[in-house]
Amino acid sequence: MRSLRHFLAVLLALPSLVVGNPALAMQSRIKDIASLQAGRDNQLIGYGLIVGLQGTGDSLRSSPFTEQSMRAMLQNLGISTQGGQSAAKNTAAVMVTTNLPPFASPGSRIDVTVSSLGDATSLRGGTLIMTSLSGADGQIYAVAQGSVIVSGFQAQGAAASVTEGTTTAGRVPGGAIIERELPSRFKDSVNLVLQLRNPDFSTSIRIADTVNAWATSHFGAPIAEAKDSQEVAIAKPKMADLTRLMADIENLDVQTDTPAKVVINERTGTIVIGADVRVSPVAVSYGTLTVQVSENPQVIQPEPFSNGQTAVQDQTDITATKSGGRVAVLEGPDLKTLVSGLNNIGVKPDGIIAILQGIKSAGALQAELVLQ
Repeated sequence: MRSLRHFLAVLLALPSLVVGNPALAMQSRIKDIASLQAGRDNQLIGYGLIVGLQGTGDSLRSSPFTEQSMRAMLQNLGISTQGGQSAAKNTAAVMVTTNLPPFASPGSRIDVTVSSLGDATSLRGGTLIMTSLSGADGQIYAVAQGSVIVSGFQAQGAAASVTEGTTTAGRVPGGAIIERELPSRFKDSVNLVLQLRNPDFSTSIRIADTVNAWATSHFGAPIAEAKDSQEVAIAKPKMADLTRLMADIENLDVQTDTPAKVVINERTGTIVIGADVRVSPVAVSYGTLTVQVSENPQVIQPEPFSNGQTAVQDQTDITATKSGGRVAVLEGPDLKTLVSGLNNIGVKPDGIIAILQGIKSAGALQAELVLQ
């Protein structure tokens, strides 16, 4: 695991605009921190078949639903399926998923994702045949078909195989054509509801204040109200065009606010410290105990002409060393001081993680500690 010194040094080298005055660095457009409630995506799903695989499809004996789907498809095409069971492995059953974007109109195209259902080993080179995609209401909103693009690959020989990435899932770029539009239309709305991507009461209030300041200068009255930490309702003025109103509002700049958090991933040794994290004065001592076990077996030979037998005698050497152990006073009234204090301790990422957990247990870390 690499040392955290380089990461902390990079943080210390950041301009004072980010570390010294984080409020100035958190000006964001409303379109980047909030989404329109009426403009959300809708999930679509479908079941289909991929054909044209080079022997990497489902084995029909292990995946009977693939054979049933093939027979049903061929019967719909007017082809008789009476006879023996097919042993071809050029077909795979897949689930097809996508998101229907907001305000999508019939005739436009969207990408779809295909994922294997059976025991197919690779979907590379296959073609998704016509598959209907339905929403949660059971209505068909799109139809997908096209060549499957798989990023992973697999090579196999008699005694070895190599696999990179995932070969049982892929995408069909522009493979779905929208056939039905959503019942509600944007122009039919009487107001706008903005939903914050990161709910926060302070940010919600600032959005409402910014929109009201802009609306007062343009329409002579405030139009926004913060409902809670996530929703901001905007009433449409009588003479305003709803599309133009949303275009003007989404480009307004707002000073965002976020709670103080420290995110730790113990598997990768990643540590992310928020700009508002504070640490009360606390003394920290960290020492690393290293135990090394060495096996040095020795061969013992008998005396000449003694009719003895050669034997192996086990010999184990155990060495324990302890490094560190310095006591340091850690205090972080701001991000720059906190990073400097952690850097001065000079421990590896796992040590930093243990120190932050200990500081949190002592009640000196004024932030939420998130462990992943």
